[in-house]
Amino acid sequence: MVSPTFSHWIGQFLALLAAAAVVYQLVVVRAFGRWFARPCPEDRGDAAVTLLKPLHGAEPKLAENLATFLVQDHAGPVQMLCGVNAPDDAALAVARGLQPARAQDEVTLWPGPRAAGANGKIGNLVAMMGAARHPLLVLSDSDMAVAPDYLPKVLGALQQPGIGVVSCLYLGRGDAGRWSEIGAAAISYAMMPNMTLALRYGLSQPCMGSTIALRRETLDAIGGFERFVDVLADDYAIGMAVSALGLRVAVPPMLVTHACEEPSLAALWRHHLRWAATLRSIVGLQHGGTVITHALPLAVLAALFAPLPGLLLVAAALAARLMVKRRVDRQAGHASGSVLDLVLSDFLGFFVFLASLTARTIDWRGHRLTMHGDGRIRSRTAPAP
Repeated sequence: MVSPTFSHWIGQFLALLAAAAVVYQLVVVRAFGRWFARPCPEDRGDAAVTLLKPLHGAEPKLAENLATFLVQDHAGPVQMLCGVNAPDDAALAVARGLQPARAQDEVTLWPGPRAAGANGKIGNLVAMMGAARHPLLVLSDSDMAVAPDYLPKVLGALQQPGIGVVSCLYLGRGDAGRWSEIGAAAISYAMMPNMTLALRYGLSQPCMGSTIALRRETLDAIGGFERFVDVLADDYAIGMAVSALGLRVAVPPMLVTHACEEPSLAALWRHHLRWAATLRSIVGLQHGGTVITHALPLAVLAALFAPLPGLLLVAAALAARLMVKRRVDRQAGHASGSVLDLVLSDFLGFFVFLASLTARTIDWRGHRLTMHGDGRIRSRTAPAP
């Protein structure tokens, strides 16, 4: 049985932590507005570009998402290179149906097999690179969708002095029912605003799978994709490798869309736990400090031990989270989810955070992977051919 004194001190501690988390949300709102108030340079040249698209399975709206990359306001030729791990992958048939909007563009297919390694996406990229034709490379995950000004903005950022790689912040979009909509809210109203704050105050230079744009000579200088075939956070590792060359990672003030496809709570949990465990593998013990990003769950916990200040904090936390939602929706031009989605995603994120503190194995597209302290992974199940 918990003594009254101990319960009192627990309540006071949680109330202070929740209050700090509410203040953090207000800082997020300010940082978000300032980040997207910056100008976004565009490149209207005619450079030839290869879009690298590692695919795995016929995801919901895969054809529509890929097609957004083929209607770009870019004057130069664009090659979309789609690769799969094996010829029987259902994504290959989807890619075959893609039709370039312009005569100078092309869709090239790589049917596999992928190169060996625990990271299937990187193995796919290693194998398909032999078919890449152009000196500018823009890699993005298969579940991304973009606006027609995507390439001009990405290439505009890449042309700035000292820039070695460009990445992009992203919103969530639920494509597979209720659980995917909650996952989309978690991305749009928590993960992405937190990354924006880190960028605004120089706390990190994140390189994300949403976009990794770089010159082929830069990729060769860091050892090619082969260097990352057994790395869990391959996108982050690529950014760090480029930074080691004395070049910077640029994240322009623009948003792309991540298509969420989790059909169940179990799938949503596995996906977000992998992301959280990946973050922990990158930042180490500092990951525990991200508890301050969970304002609403912390306020509810405080209310269980200290009802009066706790209930006030619940109201303050909800108000602050709604301010974040409003700011994000205004920037995006549409809502990524409802208020209920926001609340449910906040509690999902909190429980995922707790689980990520001790997670040592993760699920990646049906394969169980063991995480090692050096950021590398080892497959515990037989990888796809």
